[in-house]
Amino acid sequence: MTTEHVEEKVRETLHAVALDRVRAPGDLAEKVVRRHTRRRLTQAAGAVAAVTAITAGAVFGLDAGTTTEQPPPTRPAASPQGWQPWRNATPGATERHCLVDGSALYCSGTKYDVAKFDANTGKRLWTVKVNREGDGISGPFAARDGVIYTYRNHTAHNTPDGDYAGGTDLMAVDADNGTTLWKAEMPQDDRTDQAAMLIDGAVLANTPTLRTMSALDPLTGKEKWRHTWDKGTVCQRAVLSGTPHLLCTRDTEKPHDSELLRLDPETGITEKTTTVPGRQQLLGTSRNRLVLLEDNSTPGQNRRVTTFTKTGERTTHPYPLEGRLAKLDLVGDHLIAVTWKGTATAYSPTTGKTLWTSPAGIKMPPSDTMTGIASPVVSAAQGTVYFYGPNGDLSGLDLRTGKQVWHTHIDPPETGPHYGPSPQLLRYEDTLITRNGSKIVSLLPPTGH
Repeated sequence: MTTEHVEEKVRETLHAVALDRVRAPGDLAEKVVRRHTRRRLTQAAGAVAAVTAITAGAVFGLDAGTTTEQPPPTRPAASPQGWQPWRNATPGATERHCLVDGSALYCSGTKYDVAKFDANTGKRLWTVKVNREGDGISGPFAARDGVIYTYRNHTAHNTPDGDYAGGTDLMAVDADNGTTLWKAEMPQDDRTDQAAMLIDGAVLANTPTLRTMSALDPLTGKEKWRHTWDKGTVCQRAVLSGTPHLLCTRDTEKPHDSELLRLDPETGITEKTTTVPGRQQLLGTSRNRLVLLEDNSTPGQNRRVTTFTKTGERTTHPYPLEGRLAKLDLVGDHLIAVTWKGTATAYSPTTGKTLWTSPAGIKMPPSDTMTGIASPVVSAAQGTVYFYGPNGDLSGLDLRTGKQVWHTHIDPPETGPHYGPSPQLLRYEDTLITRNGSKIVSLLPPTGH
């Protein structure tokens, strides 16, 4: 075994220990639906690739060993020091999206592009007002070294014809006081998870053109380097151990092979890593692996998931993903699929085998509405996977068996039919934070079995 392989195994082991801190983000699919009809039309072309991969989620965890490994011991949930159950209903501050960073909770709503809350008490600490309108569904997407990264409208003014198209800026905000550090204009009104992401020493952003990714200084926004791909090519983006990767293919109806590219985070120098047969969707990364999903829309056929390690090791397994799926996420050591009928199925990413099938324990919204369920959240320490629906149902299933071990209900906000962002389920250490419209609740689930 080479030194590089040894290092890889060490990383996998460390990540396995910290799996209970893995959190699935909010639905990506809903994020490509923007604020106005004009905006939805302008980003439709750029969002097609994202929508295809989006239903597969974006936070992934892969088994570190074989299926013969015993699951780690579980323990009851313990509250963080200084935490107490709390709830907050602040219209205008939380409807769009929230992000947990340490003991801080950053949210966005119709009145504020960013609002900081204390995750222990729910107290609001500071806010950044929106630039004219805040009826979108984006929000803070990353935090690092005391800086929060989010989006805002580029302008508050009407166009010469009297219409309004605010455009989009990437914005960096000081986490201590909410001061805007810098802004960078985006070439289209795209605020999906593909638009910007953190890499080693920079923010990788889809700017200044549609086919360009630029590395921006995280404190000043100054461009360090840029990479542009050819016209007629589409490239998806992900970050593996701080290093950006692109998965590129020809933009045609007929599937083409996909090329995986590695970009040096310091210089942007590009290196072709491998070619993957057929059209693939770059789902994301976990445990120093890139995760790809075969683009296969044929009903009744298995979908292949391929992973690549930093050393180039490749594994591929078929998954019997059946029925119309409301959610598909890799969380912890499980690939979790939820149908619109409310059935959850767990698969092993190592073998592709079905581990269990069980009711998720929540009421599902109608499949023809924009609002879906929250991405599931896993706690390896409690041995539980949690599901949260827009009607307020919150359910915990045993990760090993799928048996329901906990259930509660949180009354949803009284806002009538909800067509905005899907609810969110977040974790602050062992506590859960639910966001549903303008209502946020923090609670400690009594699980551990």
